[in-house]
Amino acid sequence: MNIKKILLPVDFPNPSLHVLHQAATFAHHFSSEIVMMHVVTPQSHIAGLPANGLDLDGWDMLAEITREAEKHLDRSLGPELRDITIRCMLVRGDAAYEIVQTAQEEKADLIMMPSYGHTFSQFLLGSVTAKVLHGTECPVWTDAHVEQSSEKELAIRNVLCAVDLSACDHQCVSWAVQMAAEFHAGLTLAYVTSGVEMWGPGGNYVNPELKDALVGNATRQMARLREDMGIRADVFIGSGDVPKVLRQAANQTKADLLVTGCRPYGGHLRTHGYSIICTMPIPVLSV
Repeated sequence: MNIKKILLPVDFPNPSLHVLHQAATFAHHFSSEIVMMHVVTPQSHIAGLPANGLDLDGWDMLAEITREAEKHLDRSLGPELRDITIRCMLVRGDAAYEIVQTAQEEKADLIMMPSYGHTFSQFLLGSVTAKVLHGTECPVWTDAHVEQSSEKELAIRNVLCAVDLSACDHQCVSWAVQMAAEFHAGLTLAYVTSGVEMWGPGGNYVNPELKDALVGNATRQMARLREDMGIRADVFIGSGDVPKVLRQAANQTKADLLVTGCRPYGGHLRTHGYSIICTMPIPVLSV
């Protein structure tokens, strides 16, 4: 795992402090450089971003973000970022397009961003995050799609990896294996079969024969995947709504991170890509 450059899109004046702490943790762990970028919007200027070109050149985004953190009684962010190589960029244009282009031009190894925005303009609204996932080949880390946690420290003790038993699983599982190894975490592979509930007299009921067939087939394929890749991992197999079942799997395994190959190229898992991110109470790494 070689994460030497992290692209960190930030909102202004309300950056996601949680993602900033996560990026700092990764930068320290992997000795990474952070490229912190902000896509300028009219709301940025309303919030205090200089409109004049000369003043804009002298605007210290990092200092402003640190001051914003202190306003939220978070004085630990400044010291966390102090020993990290950080470059700040201000760009204009469509947010999603600029993030994708910058990741490509900078040869970023990882994009880290919140899954939704905080300002009135909703700069990092879900639609922007979804477009970035659709438009980039760079792995994307999205923060938990829940209210900001008061816990700043990123602790990865258990990794959940969602697979769809396709040829694309190897890259996803490889990232999950390496992430678990880097943080000395447990690893669970999760697969969600199609639904086994059927409608009949009296309402819905589970078809036991169908469930046994689907789960049995998935169990054999999961064993083959682990054998092919030479890995040790626990296995979780569920049936039904993919995002909902993966959330259950995360709770059951006490996962701190979900690694998934949810890209928008079709397939059992990929069609649920952004829905998974919106459902999970933990960060999602989409590779």
